Amino acid sequence: LSSVPLQLLFYINGIYYIFYFLATLAMIVYKSQVFSYPDDFLAPDLALLFVMAILEVLRLYLGSKGNLTEEEAPLGLSLVITVGSVLLSVYFLVWQTYVLKADVIINAVLLFTYGLESLLKVTAIAAFV
Repeated sequence: LSSVPLQLLFYINGIYYIFYFLATLAMIVYKSQVFSYPDDFLAPDLALLFVMAILEVLRLYLGSKGNLTEEEAPLGLSLVITVGSVLLSVYFLVWQTYVLKADVIINAVLLFTYGLESLLKVTAIAAFV
């Protein structure tokens, strides 16, 4: 009953998130050098990026484990953590101090994969029950 498309999406999303993390980190450093980035906002933006990375690792681990072992609880917990990841992605898309066009593009792709993953998770949970 394990979902092969969901497992494949976990793998692709894991690779994409590494790119997302490094690109966002590089853009924050770039913005802090080129623009007058307020010091009061630099540390929180970096902290939120690292919190997002921790959530992403947990989300992908629990989702993959739940899918492979055909258990609803880890997959459901991964779905709940996805909500936090979506909120942080929206922060970097809308509420960040400076939002570049590259921010919009990489966050849009990330939000699309979150949406697709969520649909597949709900489908997999329904199949396991």
